[in-house]
Amino acid sequence: MSVHYGKAGVRVYRTDGQRTLFAAEVRLDVSGSGFLPAYTRGDNSMIVPTDTMNNFVQAVALEYDGASLEEFLAEVGRRFLLTYPHVEHLTAQGRQVPFGRESEVLFQRLHDDYEVAELVLGQEGIRSHRCGREALHLIKITGSAFAEFLRDEYTTLPEARDRPLFIHLNAYWRHRTFVERVASRAVRDLISETFTAFVSRSIQHLLHEMAQRVLGRFPPIVEVALEAENRLWDTACASERDPRIKVYRDPRPPYGVIGLTLRRA
Repeated sequence: MSVHYGKAGVRVYRTDGQRTLFAAEVRLDVSGSGFLPAYTRGDNSMIVPTDTMNNFVQAVALEYDGASLEEFLAEVGRRFLLTYPHVEHLTAQGRQVPFGRESEVLFQRLHDDYEVAELVLGQEGIRSHRCGREALHLIKITGSAFAEFLRDEYTTLPEARDRPLFIHLNAYWRHRTFVERVASRAVRDLISETFTAFVSRSIQHLLHEMAQRVLGRFPPIVEVALEAENRLWDTACASERDPRIKVYRDPRPPYGVIGLTLRRA
């Protein structure tokens, strides 16, 4: 039997009261044989309450003066395992709560793509880590195709030699070491650059090109995983004068989903 439990949705907003703001949402998940009696006998003597976990994360945030989400999660994990040595391993997940700086003291909440990270730590240190960006919403009005696909009696989709393309994209990657990491914005910018410039024959074709370029440009990254949804709008009407001019409306579900994981050889 294996068990785990934790605290999700822990929001922290740390500021020095002058010009910095660090904002994140954290989830902690702990496991270990010391928790088994709570499940089998109702013995809670080794259970760290999830409310305590929430307070612990806030206390670490108070002392953390950095800007890296991964470093913050690592600090939370290390200190938690040091404080509670009966915890065998811990998973710390976090996502950036994005704010844009408008002036020296003014920030604006952004509803944009955001950084994510996941670290698994044991008493010996970091066992694995994964970084990423979620909620990239990318639209290009030309430079995408989908044609010459398998057709049978169930197929009604017309071929498109050039079409707009709108995708919702999550991107994740793993580094060779925790010390040598690539900034998530740099990966995000390369993905957007590839989406803009690459003329793809399908979303599958596009994701493969994105992953290849990430591995080619950033040697510290050893694995890239991309998850996309095809959110191309439905056509509402088209111009009789110029068929390229169209009005679209939001698509109805279901949505196409496409995934790719590419590892460095």
